[in-house]
Amino acid sequence: MTAATVTHLSPRLTGSTAARVLRQLRHDHRTIAMLLVLPSLLLGLLYLLWKDLPVLPGQPSTFDRVGLTMLGIFPFVVMFLVTSIAMLRERTSGTLERLLTTPLARLDLLLGYGLAFGLAAALQAAVTVTVATTVYDLEVAGSVWLVVLIAVVDAVLGVALGLLASAFARSEFQAVQFMPVIVLPQFFLCGLLVPREQMAGWLQAISDVLPLTYAVEALQEVGASAEPTGTMWADVGIVAGAALLALALAAATLRRRTS
Repeated sequence: MTAATVTHLSPRLTGSTAARVLRQLRHDHRTIAMLLVLPSLLLGLLYLLWKDLPVLPGQPSTFDRVGLTMLGIFPFVVMFLVTSIAMLRERTSGTLERLLTTPLARLDLLLGYGLAFGLAAALQAAVTVTVATTVYDLEVAGSVWLVVLIAVVDAVLGVALGLLASAFARSEFQAVQFMPVIVLPQFFLCGLLVPREQMAGWLQAISDVLPLTYAVEALQEVGASAEPTGTMWADVGIVAGAALLALALAAATLRRRTS
């Protein structure tokens, strides 16, 4: 395979890859349920857990405050799991090696996956936010569409990190094992459990380089302000940039492992 084949991107091949992944996904009912139903069910569990807690006058309820940020965390976690396992199946089945002997560039492959699961993430976010704001009466000061946007960008970050993690796993079990390494530290340090300003300085420094921190901050901005803020847009840009960086690293890793 020539260097030109590796680096040249083809929108047609990227689109055909995305279409192939979506066709596979359409026939995987368990994965569809995990994408579209599981986040709403988990959010419902939080709603039942907190709905009867007393609320101070003028303050948002616990569910409104925490449930809103979970609309970014759940898609991130679910898309990380689904994508890492899906790409690993491509490796272990030999499909990936066969694809890379065709004119399909490695970035075409990864962007095709990102596009397919990005569309799935958009549908997931729309369903989850709709259920949260209608069935669970989640109240948001800002636009619901901004919540959807942040959830989608965060889910795409999960897709990109899932593609990157799949390069280092040799089995589906190993892919799941990357969750404590990649996902849990971000969850613990994103500012949801403990405000970041109350953390030790070195923990704040770690939190500053974790992209989920900025997704949570962006959602908190939407929850507190009726209008989009500069901080929110900056946070969305950081999360999107982290997703692009993860995709670039995944492409580099894919090149090393499949050459």
